Amino acid sequence: MLNYNSVIKNEINQEIISVKEISPVMKINLRGKKREFLTNIGKNLNMILPTEANTSTTSDKLTAIWLSPDEWMIVSNELVNKDNNKYELYEMLFNSISKTNLGAVVDVTDQFVQLELKGKNIYEIFSAGSPFNFNEFKEKKGSTTQTVLNHIDVILHHKEENVVNLFVRRSFAQHLWDWIEDSGLRL
Repeated sequence: MLNYNSVIKNEINQEIISVKEISPVMKINLRGKKREFLTNIGKNLNMILPTEANTSTTSDKLTAIWLSPDEWMIVSNELVNKDNNKYELYEMLFNSISKTNLGAVVDVTDQFVQLELKGKNIYEIFSAGSPFNFNEFKEKKGSTTQTVLNHIDVILHHKEENVVNLFVRRSFAQHLWDWIEDSGLRL
């Protein structure tokens, strides 16, 4: 049984930005190259994995984020039961992919904290702490990137206009949260 403790205890609600943790949300890392892998994933998820760099695909229940030519992160669009870390989708993918040597399926739910940032100034905050050029990113819904924000590795997913999902490793979440809150106050 999972003993889920949220790292982030509050929300940021400033005039120009709001930030909250979205939890608990299932996150699965997929790796594979074979055609059978892609076919199997498509059938199990009922969606096609994105194959173009820095893109994502979304269905009603899941979002697939491109991480590399043979790696994706699958994120649930819905909250999951806090008292249980058994995910039917993970078990199905593990049995049909990992056990058949088509690829790797790893549950990374507890490894990453998901933050949702909203506001017209989120890209100014990102630009203050990241070398990434956000000009094209902010114009294209569904775009993704892996970058460094305040010296911390993050995955960003452009969910909709002025709304970004940020994934950060649990051990860096509070530090990044404090930096975002401080940066928002300085704008």
